[in-house]
Amino acid sequence: MPNNHSDESEITRRKTPIIDHDNGDEKSVNLGRKVDKMRKIVLGIGFWVQGMRCFPWLGVSFFLKDGLKLDPSTLQILQVSANLPMVAKPFYGILSDSFYIFGQHRLPYIAIGAFLQALSWLGIAFVPTSSSSFLLITLYLLLGNLGASIVEVANDAIVAETGKQSSSSPKKPQASSGELQSFVWMASSIGGVLGNLLAGIAIDSIFPQTMFLLFGVLLSIQFVISVSIHESSLDLPKTLSSTGIKRQLSELLVALKRPEISYSIAWFAISYAIIPALTGTMFFYQTQYLKIENSVLGISKVIGQVTMLLWGVIYNKHLKSVPPRKVIAAIQVAMAILMVSDVLFIKGIYHSMGLPDSVYVAIFSGFIEVLCFFKILPFMILTAQLCPKGCEGSIMAFLMSAIALALMVSGYLGVLLASYVGVTANDFSGLPRGLLIQAAFTLFPLYWSSYVPDDAKVKVKRKEN
Repeated sequence: MPNNHSDESEITRRKTPIIDHDNGDEKSVNLGRKVDKMRKIVLGIGFWVQGMRCFPWLGVSFFLKDGLKLDPSTLQILQVSANLPMVAKPFYGILSDSFYIFGQHRLPYIAIGAFLQALSWLGIAFVPTSSSSFLLITLYLLLGNLGASIVEVANDAIVAETGKQSSSSPKKPQASSGELQSFVWMASSIGGVLGNLLAGIAIDSIFPQTMFLLFGVLLSIQFVISVSIHESSLDLPKTLSSTGIKRQLSELLVALKRPEISYSIAWFAISYAIIPALTGTMFFYQTQYLKIENSVLGISKVIGQVTMLLWGVIYNKHLKSVPPRKVIAAIQVAMAILMVSDVLFIKGIYHSMGLPDSVYVAIFSGFIEVLCFFKILPFMILTAQLCPKGCEGSIMAFLMSAIALALMVSGYLGVLLASYVGVTANDFSGLPRGLLIQAAFTLFPLYWSSYVPDDAKVKVKRKEN
């Protein structure tokens, strides 16, 4: 006698659709990989090009010194003042967070910024040296830095948003929240290495205007790439599409009322502003007094960028678990020590020990110049973790604005310090005293380093509770 019940069960089983959960998970993983790849392409190009900005800027220094015949103080004032658009970064961040352009709120701003930069550098490239003036070059550099600041705000916002998504995802390890920050840091450093290497070669073989032209072409390529990619491929959150400027501003102010955010940003900015920068003076000392070859200066910049790249790797592998306060404080102490080393260099002690001036400039000067920026990587990761969801772009922009303003204050204080110690284009006898004063001011912020949180996750949990 046939088993009807068994037959019916078999028929039912065959008609029941089989759901392949493994296949669905595999598709999800593949989609996630494509999104991650596209993000890294966009951010890699963006930060690499921004790192390459050192290529034309080395040409600017020689163009101002040799073409416009500026003295050290005037050169430094112009270069510092050109960073004024960087101070308005919070406004660009609010615009990027609040206003969507064709349904996108990051890539269009990157394209706009790249276009403004290309316009600036191509403009300087095609202006005859005889027609160049202090005011005209300043305006072009202001336009270029306006574009650069817009690009940086959009790129930093993408990094912050992606970091938030990674840290909030239960399927990803907690360490991945800082992985993208380290990636873009290395992309920027690679761009800096290549830019300085090419600049050191180019400065002896082509005119500065040609360097400006080449970089303008590179920015034009970045503009085309940014326009050709749609933001949907980056899978960014769209929670703020209907948020207005007033609400974004109020949310930014609310976020800044959190002590762990406002105090740490204030301390970080002061740690830069309080140090009088003597970059223009050191540039003239190396080129005018020591007669260091341009190629050596290029090598010095390359070594500085290589150390930036290595710092990104070392921090990502070995120091991410170390409290940010300890890392930043250690960097601050190292800065002061190396400033004293510069004093020994200028006094001729290293030269008397058999170390050529060109070797010291090539190896140590580039490292000293970029050491102060080592603090940015751990602090950006800390800020991204502390940043409230929804205003990542505004907070990161405010941070970079604070750094830009602090560096401007540092530059102006450096001009005052150079005047105080009596440094001119032909007299550098007061430079060692100026460097000792600089080293002393570098150590002052350590007394208030407690304003930087030791553990961002503990602070966030306390706030949520």
